[in-house]
Amino acid sequence: MSSSASLLKLAGRSCGRATGPCCISTTRPALSAQCPPAVSAITTTSHRPYRTRAHPTPTPTVPIIDAVESVLEGCEVRHAARLKRWNTDNSRRVERRIAYLGERGGPSAPTPDEIKADIEKNGYRRMDETVEVALQLNLDPRKPGQSLRGGLTLPHGSGKTFGVAVFTDDEDLADEAREKGAVAAGGSSLIDSIRTGEMPTSSFQRTVATPDMVPQLAPIARILGPRGLMPNPKLGTVLDGAALINGLLSQMSGTTNYRTDRDGVIRLGVGRASFGPDAILDNVRELMNEIQSIKPESFGRGKKGKSKKASKGAKYYLKAHLSSTQGTGSVLVDLRTIDPTSSFFMSDPLKV
Repeated sequence: MSSSASLLKLAGRSCGRATGPCCISTTRPALSAQCPPAVSAITTTSHRPYRTRAHPTPTPTVPIIDAVESVLEGCEVRHAARLKRWNTDNSRRVERRIAYLGERGGPSAPTPDEIKADIEKNGYRRMDETVEVALQLNLDPRKPGQSLRGGLTLPHGSGKTFGVAVFTDDEDLADEAREKGAVAAGGSSLIDSIRTGEMPTSSFQRTVATPDMVPQLAPIARILGPRGLMPNPKLGTVLDGAALINGLLSQMSGTTNYRTDRDGVIRLGVGRASFGPDAILDNVRELMNEIQSIKPESFGRGKKGKSKKASKGAKYYLKAHLSSTQGTGSVLVDLRTIDPTSSFFMSDPLKV
């Protein structure tokens, strides 16, 4: 069989496929002319771009500066929409409240004039959304040394305040902790009140303890542990003396704790929308410097039995997303702009 005949036979097999591209090259017009009209149309097409589940459209990355501005712009747009809706429905809201209290309100229910005055006095309360970073690292927390955990104080804070309980046997230290704003402070009496339920764990979100109190927390470890309330030296919550008061103040002001989940992702709030772009960028810079400083020598999700050191060219940062509390999605950040080892760290590569 001649070469042209074999090509025609191959073309006939390929032409029978309705969805696949024809195997005949467009550089062979003689062979293409012998194909059926439908196949001839396929063979004359120079390029057929397609996107499938195996070949998805790549998501564009954005420098960290533009990502922060985009997220904050979305917060402003939502705020304007809420304020407009509040002003539009204000009179209707007052009428509904007056009608409801007129039917079901008791003797102490406010009068219509008091309801209108209260609405005018309080007005619309803006929701200050939290800006969050989700950082995917090339880590396998199941392997030793690859589970990152710690705490850091952001330059401009996280925008949150926490109630803190202090565990100490020193009465003078406990009194000073209460004066500084601790929700509760004490030794065995505080432990007993938590164990019996007299002091609910919902009344505090952080704990600080002296080193001698850590073994005494065993009776309530099953209560504090699942809620993430156990004092931990890695988080800087096991301190003594004057350092305990400083730790109390830092925990109250919003010391941010981070931890990798089972997929190697760290999610952390880096501020509120009201902070502005400069303050949020400063917090992101502090976070990335912290993550880089605790980079393990061995990382990656390689197979067992491989070298303990990271393979040459292995990436430490895989993805980074920036989002807000009520945003419709997240922004994929250009890794070069958040990697402290990059020359484009916290900058725009197109403007450098």
